[in-house]
Amino acid sequence: MSTEISVPDIGDFESVEIIEILVKPGDVVKKNDPIVTLESDKSSVEVPSPFAGKISSLKVKIGDKVSKGSVLAIIEDGEIDAS
Repeated sequence: MSTEISVPDIGDFESVEIIEILVKPGDVVKKNDPIVTLESDKSSVEVPSPFAGKISSLKVKIGDKVSKGSVLAIIEDGEIDAS
């Protein structure tokens, strides 16, 4: 099953810039692995993957402006290690 990874609520902002993309389609990520880095006027924030899986596509590029709820990537669910 594919699921969207979106920008979480990371504070009071209308839009922030994507300054780094840390994954590419085909990459396998673990829960909490960083996906992108966002930069506001005050700080830079890495957005983690909410779960493990394989990145099937990216929906953003460096320089894009995003806000809470913007889709960053599509991830295919992987087996989650319960240990």
